[in-house]
Amino acid sequence: MDGSQRSSLRDLAEDETGDVPGWVLVTLMTAGLVVAIWTLAGPALADLFEQALSRVSGF
Repeated sequence: MDGSQRSSLRDLAEDETGDVPGWVLVTLMTAGLVVAIWTLAGPALADLFEQALSRVSGF
C-alpha cells in the first residue's frame, strides 16, 4: 500500500458522518425501558403506596 491509499483508508475510517453514537442509542433505549416499565407498573405502585399510607395512618 502506498501513502495515498493509506491516507484515504484512514480518512474513510475516521469519517463518522451519519453515524449515531452508541451513547445516544443507549440513552434512548434506557428511556424507552423506563417509560415501558413505568406504564406497566405505575398503577400497581400507586396502589401499593396508598395501601402503605392507609396502614400507617390507621395506627
